[in-house]
Amino acid sequence: MSKFALLFLLLFFGGVVAALAYSGAAAFVVYQMVYFFNPDDRWWASSIPGLRYSAMASVLMLGVLAVKYKAYSSLSPWRQMPPLKWLAAILVMYYLAYLFAIDLVSHQRFTFHFAKLVIIVFVAYKLLHSKKALNASLWAYILGCSYIGYLAHVTGRNSQGRVEGIGMVDAPDANDTAAALVPAAALLLYFAWVGNKKIKLLCIFCGALIANGLVLINSRGAFLASVVSLTIFIFLMIFSSQQRPGQRFTAVLMIVIGVSGAVYVTDDLFWERMGTLQDIEDQDASGSSRMVFWWTTFDMLEDHPLGLGINGYNRLAPQYMDDETRGGVEYRSVHSLWFQGLSELGWIGFGFFCCLLISLFRLSRKAKKFVMSKEDTRAYFQILAIECALLGYLAAGTFINRFRAEILYWMILFLAVAIKVYYLQHQNVTTEARSPGGSKRLRKNRDVYT
Repeated sequence: MSKFALLFLLLFFGGVVAALAYSGAAAFVVYQMVYFFNPDDRWWASSIPGLRYSAMASVLMLGVLAVKYKAYSSLSPWRQMPPLKWLAAILVMYYLAYLFAIDLVSHQRFTFHFAKLVIIVFVAYKLLHSKKALNASLWAYILGCSYIGYLAHVTGRNSQGRVEGIGMVDAPDANDTAAALVPAAALLLYFAWVGNKKIKLLCIFCGALIANGLVLINSRGAFLASVVSLTIFIFLMIFSSQQRPGQRFTAVLMIVIGVSGAVYVTDDLFWERMGTLQDIEDQDASGSSRMVFWWTTFDMLEDHPLGLGINGYNRLAPQYMDDETRGGVEYRSVHSLWFQGLSELGWIGFGFFCCLLISLFRLSRKAKKFVMSKEDTRAYFQILAIECALLGYLAAGTFINRFRAEILYWMILFLAVAIKVYYLQHQNVTTEARSPGGSKRLRKNRDVYT
């Protein structure tokens, strides 16, 4: 049996035992691990039983939540997180779009997949009920990205200078795979800063694998998004009013180390591809031709204000763009998370997505203000790192169709959970302490709030 096959089985069944015997949060960690390992598409798949591991992990999440639903609900009530309501509204819009979807077969198929993702997010929000659970899930994501970075290293580039065939089930394309790695940068920077020596070494190891993977995959959008995410986080580390001892020096040191590492892992082929971003006149080389596809969305919405449904833009592309504009491809994609959502759900559905992000960042601002009042700089910068991770993915998704991507909604989930454990649960503690019998209930649940 392959070492990776054995490792996967040990982690999977070990996670099942941990979810049943220790914490339900382990069930979501198992789900994350299956997502990144993607056993059905790996070369070592023949060495393991042909089970539906993703479905088993999903059922495990539902099972552990059902068993302790009352306990988890007291710690993670859905009603206190408005972004989840907007997420549910987006899902409803996808089902309403059955009435006007251009490509009904594709719409039915992918709406079902999106519905499963939404359910996973709702369940995971309850299961990730503590700071420890949040950190475990963040590390599961980072380690999963490190595995993808390792796969990129051992697979190597193809004749076109890209790495193909190492992605996850919903991200088989090289650009989609690279985008999934982008949020890890800000999270690794945070853990490397606040962690002990062992954690710092682990961050360096994981960071090297992920950075090398991004370079090998050679995605321009992922490169720009990584720069955006890291720049925002380091800028706020330097100029934030919340300062820990040596914080500015650490930020500068990280810049030096990051630039040195980038110079080491990048090669001429990588910089040659990144250099095409400056060649605006050659639209195919620079990728600027995608802006033409974006603006075409507005022409389509004039005729279909409620949206076109999933794959509707592709089907109507020949009617709104000539062959030269489409680059010889008949069913051209819109190539943007934002315009994908707008074309699929129209102004109303896309408005729901904007409301989701606005409400999430408003709550995040309140959470940061609260932890600042407690002088908890560690919590402040963890929330900030997750914000930068989400912004990084949104930046990467600007150039590819990732409106229904797993990682996008994981980042939304992580930020929602951080808001909950650092802010909302403390608000609940204050309210509960003032209620009759509240002190007794607080003593019973005091461990899970930490």
